[in-house]
Amino acid sequence: MRRPTLLVTRLTTGLLLLPLAACQGGDPAGPAFEELAAGLSARDLSGVPVDDPAAGDQLAAIWAAVPEDQPIEVDATGVTTEDDSASATLDWTWQFDGAEWSYETPVEATRVDDAWQVRWTPALVAPDLVEGEVLALTTLSPERGEVVGAGDATIVGARPVVRLGLDKTQATPDRWRSSARAIARELDLGVADYVARVEAAGEKAFVEALVLRAEEAATTLTPAYGGIPGAVRLDDEVPLAPTREFAAPLLGVVGEATAEVIEQSDGAVAAGDVVGLSGLQARYDDQLRGAPGTRVSATGGEADRTLFEQALTPGRPLRLTLDPTLQQKAEEVLAGTGPVSALVALRPSDGAILAAANGPANDGLNAATFGQYAPGSTFKVVTSLALLRAGLAPEAPVSCDATTVVDGKTFKNYDDYPASGIGRITLRQAVAGSCNTAFISERGRLDDGALADAAGSLGLGIDRDLGFPAYFGQVPPPEGETEGAAALIGQGKVLASPMAMAAVAASVRAGTTVTPRLVLDHEVPAATEPTPLTPQEAEQLRGLMRAVVTEGSGRFLAALPGEVGAKTGTAEHGTPDASGALPTHTWMIATQGDLAVAVFVETGVSGSQTAGPLLEEFLR
Repeated sequence: MRRPTLLVTRLTTGLLLLPLAACQGGDPAGPAFEELAAGLSARDLSGVPVDDPAAGDQLAAIWAAVPEDQPIEVDATGVTTEDDSASATLDWTWQFDGAEWSYETPVEATRVDDAWQVRWTPALVAPDLVEGEVLALTTLSPERGEVVGAGDATIVGARPVVRLGLDKTQATPDRWRSSARAIARELDLGVADYVARVEAAGEKAFVEALVLRAEEAATTLTPAYGGIPGAVRLDDEVPLAPTREFAAPLLGVVGEATAEVIEQSDGAVAAGDVVGLSGLQARYDDQLRGAPGTRVSATGGEADRTLFEQALTPGRPLRLTLDPTLQQKAEEVLAGTGPVSALVALRPSDGAILAAANGPANDGLNAATFGQYAPGSTFKVVTSLALLRAGLAPEAPVSCDATTVVDGKTFKNYDDYPASGIGRITLRQAVAGSCNTAFISERGRLDDGALADAAGSLGLGIDRDLGFPAYFGQVPPPEGETEGAAALIGQGKVLASPMAMAAVAASVRAGTTVTPRLVLDHEVPAATEPTPLTPQEAEQLRGLMRAVVTEGSGRFLAALPGEVGAKTGTAEHGTPDASGALPTHTWMIATQGDLAVAVFVETGVSGSQTAGPLLEEFLR
C-alpha cells in the first residue's frame, strides 16, 4: 500500500489583502485578521489576538494528522467594520499534485479595550468543523495495473502472499531479541541484520522478515515458526506472476521505491511507494502505477466526514503477446539445463512473441531477447539467402572439403560431420548436413554488404525500439579474409540473440521480414527498410530448412506433426581447455505451422545433441 505522501512546503505568511473598509471610530480590524491568517498558515496562534486561551492547543490538535509540509495558503478578504464589531472572510487554498481545494470560512472580531480580538472557533479552519473534530489527510493508493498476455490472460496480477515477521505487541520486550534470532534462523535469513531491524523498530511495530507466496508458505513453514513468541503470518495480496520464474528477467520486479528511484522521479514517487524496479515493470511503471488520490476528512466527531477528495487514477494494464501456457512450457523445457540457456517462440504471421524463456542458470540474465552470441551454423540460413541472390541454386554443386584454408587460417567441419558428405554436393545438402567448408568455398560470389543485406531481409541486424530489451544482432563488415570466412558460418563478429534467430526462422516461414512484437500498445518506430524477400527466395529457403529435417542434422524432428523446417548450429567461444578444444555455443531454430522457435544453450556438445532435444520437447 502507498504511504501518505509528504508534499513540498509552500506556506504563505505574506498575505494579499483586498481594500479594507474604513473603521468607524478607531483602528481598522484588518491587521487583526491579517495576523490570524498568518497564524493559521503557520499553525501557530502565538501573538494572535483570539478570545480563547485554548485556541492554540485546539489548532495544534486539528493539524496533528496533516503533514507540516502540506502546501496551504490563507488570505483574509472582504473585511467590514461597524462600531465595535468586524467580520471578514478567510480564503483557504490547499495545493495537491494535480488538484486544488479552495473554500471560505467566515471570521468575526470584537473591539475590546481599543484592540481587536478575533472570535475563535474550529470552523475558522474548515467548513462546519466543530470542537473535538480534527483534520486527516489520506493518500488513496490506486491498484497497480495488471500485465496481461494472449487472450487477456493475467500474467502479473494480485496474488495471495503471506508476510512473515515479528509483531512486537505479541511478545514481551525481553523476548524480542531472541524471537528475532529464531525467526531469522527458521526462515534462513541473516540473523544479525534482522535482529538489528527489530531493535530499531518501534514498540508496536510489525517487522517484516520475508514474504512468501501462499502456496510456498503452505509447504515450507514448519510448526516451529508458529511456536516463536511474536512470530506472525499476515495474509495479503501483491502483484505477482504465476510462478517466481515466469518470464522474470523480462517482466522485472515490483517493490518499495529505492532512494535512487525516488530521487529520479521529480516528486512523483515517495518513500513507501510500490513501483517497478526492473524490466517491463520499471519501463512502464507510470502506466501500471496510475496516480494516487487524496482525501481530507474531519474525524473525531459523531461520524467521519469527507471534506475534499481528489480521485485516484487506477493503473492501466500492460498488454503483452506472451502466451502463458507456452511460456510455462518453455520454462519447464529449460528447467534441467545446467548452462545459461534460452528459448524464444514467435508467431510468423504477426511476429508475436509467444514465449521468451530463460533457463535457471541465467540468474536474472535476459539471454532470450537481449543475449549477444555467435549464432554458428543457424546463420547459414542467412548465408544461403545471400548465395541464392548471387545466383547459386539449391541444387547447384558446391565443394565440401574436409578442411579449407583462408589467409593461413584452417577451417573444418564439426567433429561428427559424416565422411559421406565430403566432396561435390549440392547447396541443399550443404545446408542439411551443415558443411562449413562448402559455404566458405563460395565466398567469392558475394559482394561487400551482401551478407548484411540478407540478414536484414530475415530480420537480423536492424535495430529499433520494440518497447523491451531487444538485441537484433550484428553483421559488421569483416576486417580481413579470415573474419569474412568466419562470418559465413555465423562466427567471427557476427552476433545474434535467440529472439533474432527466431525472427530469422519466422521470416523464412512467413515469406517476409518479421519484426518481433511483445508490447501491444508500443508503436515501433520506422527503421531502415531491408531488401524484401521474394516469393521464390522464401520458397527456396523453406526447402533448405525442410531438408535439414528430412535428410540432415535435424532428422530427429521428422516424426513431429506438420511440415517442420530447422537448422542446427554450433559456435566456438571462450578459452581452450587442456586439450586445446574451445567450448561451443549450441543452437537450433525451427518452424512448425505458424510457429518459429530458437533454442540456445551457452555451452554444449552440438546443436543437434544439446539444443535439439529441448526444441523437440517444446514442439511436442
